[in-house]
Amino acid sequence: MSPRRTQDRSRRTKETLVASARALFAERGYAGVSAAEIVAVAGLTRGALHHHFGDKRELFRAVLEQMEGEIVGRVAEAIGGAADSWQAATAGVSAFLDICEEPEVVQIALRDAPAVLGWAAWRDIEAAHGLGLIKAGLQSAIDEQVLTPQPVDVLAHLVLSAVIEAALLIAHAPDRSTARAASEQTLIALLAGLRTAPPDRGHR
Repeated sequence: MSPRRTQDRSRRTKETLVASARALFAERGYAGVSAAEIVAVAGLTRGALHHHFGDKRELFRAVLEQMEGEIVGRVAEAIGGAADSWQAATAGVSAFLDICEEPEVVQIALRDAPAVLGWAAWRDIEAAHGLGLIKAGLQSAIDEQVLTPQPVDVLAHLVLSAVIEAALLIAHAPDRSTARAASEQTLIALLAGLRTAPPDRGHR
């Protein structure tokens, strides 16, 4: 078999394992799914799992990395048509909180991930995917004199922490819709406190 065909086969195997694990983890949670069940659903062997990921925990990490990449892409798409940096910020918050109500995201990214990977590793993954988008948005808002000048790196980490806490509140709330609405209102109020001037008419 040629190196190219070997690489393609390896990629397809990994994609199949990730897709099968993601569906099972979303349905029953990490603890409710065995490695044997994942490979059976994927139509592969236990050896394939060990070869490509080592164990179930590392496969879970791959699932989370895939999901986080998709979330950032969806938020970026939501803010792409914003008229200015303030509208981009509010649209980004709204889009992210909408995503945090989705059962798959709640189960994998917000309930299982901190427990399975540990708080520090989970936060590192969140930062690796979301921090860049937040920093870019904040820098744009500062450059446009929409926000008062701040150390962007520090501010971005604080905003990321606030957004993650909002996501966790939604995930664990008895009434997610109410928690989501309250979280959006509060996050926008926090950002508005950094504005150089009151929001223009028509802005949120």
